[in-house]
Amino acid sequence: MITTNTHQEADGRLAQALQTGQPCEPVRDLIGADLDGAYAVQELGIQRRVEAGARRVGRKVGLTSPAVQQQLGVDQPDFGVLLDEMHVTGDGVVSGHTLIAPRIEAEIAFVLAEDIDDPDPQLVRAAVDYLTPALEIVDSRIRDWDITITDTIADNASSGLYVLGAARASLAEFTPADAQMTLTSNGQIASRGTGADCLGDPVAALVWVAQTAAALGRPLRAGEVVLSGALGPMIPFRPGEHIEAVVAGLGAVHAVLNQE
Repeated sequence: MITTNTHQEADGRLAQALQTGQPCEPVRDLIGADLDGAYAVQELGIQRRVEAGARRVGRKVGLTSPAVQQQLGVDQPDFGVLLDEMHVTGDGVVSGHTLIAPRIEAEIAFVLAEDIDDPDPQLVRAAVDYLTPALEIVDSRIRDWDITITDTIADNASSGLYVLGAARASLAEFTPADAQMTLTSNGQIASRGTGADCLGDPVAALVWVAQTAAALGRPLRAGEVVLSGALGPMIPFRPGEHIEAVVAGLGAVHAVLNQE
């Protein structure tokens, strides 16, 4: 992607917010409605983090809900890049020191067994190793979540952190479109949703990002994780609250935000 001084300025604004934990102003004043420019800014930020030692481990799909698409005036999803430093391992305790205004949502994650150089839908399905329930902690470096489509793309699709469940199933064993999800906060139901709430089928989100990534010259690779998009409304992620998402027939995943 060709970058310009305005792309670098937008990246610098977002980078400072990430480093300091202090939100910044939107970057749409610099990049306007240019989606390609927004992805160029995103790539600048990812490359900077890779040069500092992070490793690319997958992608996340965002804007898979029709309601959110309508809110932002778009008719397509977007994607961000997952880095190894975003993966919360172990007991699901999330450190909040890198977060500004976190929210959390339940998703189905796909883990790939094969490279996807040809993003034909059938080949994409065949490349899936297994599915697992996931929680994505979304966050915005932009003040008060005052975002348009280009703001969120430039900000790595408002990515923060993610947690994967222990359960695994193949596409032969579990049908993502039929998923029924319940998300609770401290035992109280806070969000519900279905696989159909994610582009009609989480597999459709996987196919979309496989095709988009291939078109941009960064095809999906074996071992990568793909967060396919929210199964229900996101909720605030507050310190000390225990969050659990259960995807019926697939399994559970939980997280708690460290109060420190």
